[in-house]
Amino acid sequence: MTSVDMSVLQQASTWADEGRQVALATVVQTWGSAPQSVGAQLAIDADGNFVGSVSGGCVEGTVVTEAGDVIASGRPKTLEFGVSNETAWEVGLACGGTIRIFVEKVN
Repeated sequence: MTSVDMSVLQQASTWADEGRQVALATVVQTWGSAPQSVGAQLAIDADGNFVGSVSGGCVEGTVVTEAGDVIASGRPKTLEFGVSNETAWEVGLACGGTIRIFVEKVN
């Protein structure tokens, strides 16, 4: 099931209209027990402000950091976190699942 929170898209649009540089992170695939479903989103501005959720809080910090790189470079990237990934344990994704998140700059 796809879960899209329109308020996240509206905030990203508002920030972009204000002249802020913005990235949008979207859960594109999940396996096993994942904290958010496909379509969940996080909008991030260049100052690190964010709204929404892609993991219920366990990988948001890392996604916000990576979004800063995407904003700076303009190049999208795909991130993957899971129980077999040491980074996931470091950020607290111990729920038994894996998530793939696509991060792109909003023009």
